[in-house]
Amino acid sequence: MSSALPVFRTARLEQAGLPRGKPLGSILMASGAIAPLDAATALSESWRHGADLPRVLIAEELATPEQVLDAQALHFGAMRLDRARHPADPMLATLLPPEFCLRHAVLPWMWIGETLILATSRPESFVALLDSLPVGHGPVAMALALESDIHAEVAVRHAEDLARAAETRVRAAESCRDMDRMTPARRALGGGFAIAALALLFTHPGAFFATAAALAVLTLLVAQALKLAAMLAGHAPARTGPDPVRLPVISVLVPLFREENIAQELLKRLSRLDYPRSRLDVLLALEAEDSQTRAALSGVRLPPWMRVIEVPAGTITTKPRALNYALRFARGSIVGVYDAEDSPAADQLLRVAGHFGRAPPEVVCIQGVLDFYNPKANWLSRCFTIEYATWFRVVLPGLARLGFAVPLGGTTVFFRREALEEVGGWDAHNVTEDADLGVRLARYGYRTELVPIVTREEANCRFWPWIRQRSRWLKGYMITWAVHMRSPFGLLRDLGPWKFFGVQVVFLTSILHFLLAPVLWSFWLVLLGLPHPLATALNEAQMSLLLWLFLGSEAVSLLVGAAAVSRSPHPGLLPWVPTLLLYFPLGTIAAYKAVSELLDRPFFWDKTMHGHSAPDHAGADIPTDNH
Repeated sequence: MSSALPVFRTARLEQAGLPRGKPLGSILMASGAIAPLDAATALSESWRHGADLPRVLIAEELATPEQVLDAQALHFGAMRLDRARHPADPMLATLLPPEFCLRHAVLPWMWIGETLILATSRPESFVALLDSLPVGHGPVAMALALESDIHAEVAVRHAEDLARAAETRVRAAESCRDMDRMTPARRALGGGFAIAALALLFTHPGAFFATAAALAVLTLLVAQALKLAAMLAGHAPARTGPDPVRLPVISVLVPLFREENIAQELLKRLSRLDYPRSRLDVLLALEAEDSQTRAALSGVRLPPWMRVIEVPAGTITTKPRALNYALRFARGSIVGVYDAEDSPAADQLLRVAGHFGRAPPEVVCIQGVLDFYNPKANWLSRCFTIEYATWFRVVLPGLARLGFAVPLGGTTVFFRREALEEVGGWDAHNVTEDADLGVRLARYGYRTELVPIVTREEANCRFWPWIRQRSRWLKGYMITWAVHMRSPFGLLRDLGPWKFFGVQVVFLTSILHFLLAPVLWSFWLVLLGLPHPLATALNEAQMSLLLWLFLGSEAVSLLVGAAAVSRSPHPGLLPWVPTLLLYFPLGTIAAYKAVSELLDRPFFWDKTMHGHSAPDHAGADIPTDNH
């Protein structure tokens, strides 16, 4: 390739009288790109937050990426490449792995004679990078290109490989991706079990109900004991220690799929985050086929710290697959996840950075608290809010305090990036990838801590969408338990007896509690004076004991629900706590839907559509005082 081919911007700047080697700020001021006051502001921000000056200039919108790159090209005396005018040579796609290119923001761009022109958007670290390059390329020269151009070229060159890697990042032995290959066998096994259960029901109804009731009562007792233990365990004390001297770069991944109703509102809510823009990296992961959300975003100007990552089509379309793909393009040493309908507290990222800075290295995950901004929409939203308060303000903190593995929520969760990559990221095929990841982190010896950082989102307040969403969650719990119990002794070895017991308690009770709920409901027959199927098998004292156990468990649920509401900013929901008796039966419908899908469509992602219920009032979507 001829060395005369590229026409570089650097040359035109020199002709304007701007000499090479001068400080970046001086070059930008001399060219008229920024004012002296802006340059001073950028230098101050760079020193205060430990951010590179170019990143500060761009993130604070003091200069455009093109202006900064032009000045860097002059400062370093380097070529300035433009993807539109100087197309990258596709024949160089195999010289460096795409993961390496994305991590270091470099790309083999073209040959000039025998010299490889390596484009970078981080010229200040180019010399140190040379030692990491594979040998055998001959002479290498630096050229400068926009990070967006490098990422776009990597995506074009390696879309298929990156998409495949996003689907298979988790090791095969720790993933559920082979479950569909066993579908006929599972269907036959499930059908055989159902036939056997029906046969037992009709031929020996007493034995059937006795077995089912014993398992249901045992499950109920364990579940309620767990709730009580979690409630009594309380919250972990706040850690003491200095905040980090330099704030880390935090990458926030926001997977979007058919979110045209709330896409613009999402941008407004994310803009409230109080975190230095030069240390913030928000990636909107958008499926390539999602023309609706793309159209909704097309009329919005994204700030420099926010960008769209297009996820290529693959064999599946799931949230964890999109997260795995977007993770490759993230800059941060801390990686967080928000959902499309989320509205996080303004100081949330500052508190995340502070907590990680004080926490020991084995704490690699922080789970925040999820709350709702539309609890008053209807009865279902009220009950949903109470249930979430129980889970995030009582049960999960208690599990962490008890030393159990914590099944994560799918949003307001943050990771140390190195640990996240070590465990393989998210299982792209698991429809509750968050719960699975929580167990996997524990298996690798890491810990999750619950921190009272609050995000509000939209409560699912429509009955059939609620059942669809809950069936996905329960199906994912079934899959997660099955995956980690493939080798029970391996799980026991990785977790130890106490955490192993915790996995059984958390997952099995969640699954069996809903599946066996009709057996427990049958005890209402006794209160109504109607005959019970077990009346002939048990004496009056035994029936009375079972009845009191049933009523006692309901009382525990109400007690824990009331305690959870008292820890939330929704005290007005206390009168609605008793109505949970009518709310939880919906979960049984969802559980049987989950079982049917587990046998036929284990990877089917039943999408929950958002944007159907507005906040209860203006400002309801803004958490305050950690609430």
